[in-house]
Amino acid sequence: MSWRIFDELEARYDSWYERNALIYENELSAVEALGLRGIGVEIGVGTGRFAAPLGLPLGIDASERMLRSALSRGIDAVRGMAEDLPLRSSSMDYVLFIVTLCFLEDPLAALREARRVLRKGGTVAVCIVPRDSAWGAYYTSHGGLFYSSAKFYTADEISSMLRSAGLWPVRVTSTLSHGPLDPPAREVPGADPRAGFVCISSRGS
Repeated sequence: MSWRIFDELEARYDSWYERNALIYENELSAVEALGLRGIGVEIGVGTGRFAAPLGLPLGIDASERMLRSALSRGIDAVRGMAEDLPLRSSSMDYVLFIVTLCFLEDPLAALREARRVLRKGGTVAVCIVPRDSAWGAYYTSHGGLFYSSAKFYTADEISSMLRSAGLWPVRVTSTLSHGPLDPPAREVPGADPRAGFVCISSRGS
């Protein structure tokens, strides 16, 4: 299972955010631009690099070592699988996936679980590295230790999956308009579905 590589290489994963601080800041800004409010959970919380600065108190991940790092950042981190969430139905105002669906065996099942735990009118947000972006092409060819097992999707494919799960896409935010080999620059979030990092928010009925 792909999550095991994160268990084995947690420190290397976490240090990426320090080595690529400007890219990380741009991604964080794109997530913040979604305007998520209320009681939420990040699925695939990892080491808490997004949940902590976003003020998101709850995270779920399959990797125990990742969860320990998330706990150290003040996240209420719980072990669980995205396809079978250890959460009550209709308990969350929003559910957030950040570059998580590409590592799951059944991403549609995970989105249906997110829909189950969502309160009426709540939001499910999915952030991806689109397959048809320069970053997606690069990671497909040079996946390395982490992305070698990933299956990348386009923004249109994610939107279709969201609809199949009973969720309706309402907003796109994006960043990383430059290529992966270009010098990074600070960016204002945009709405390009083929940028290097794209977030799609959707509403449940």
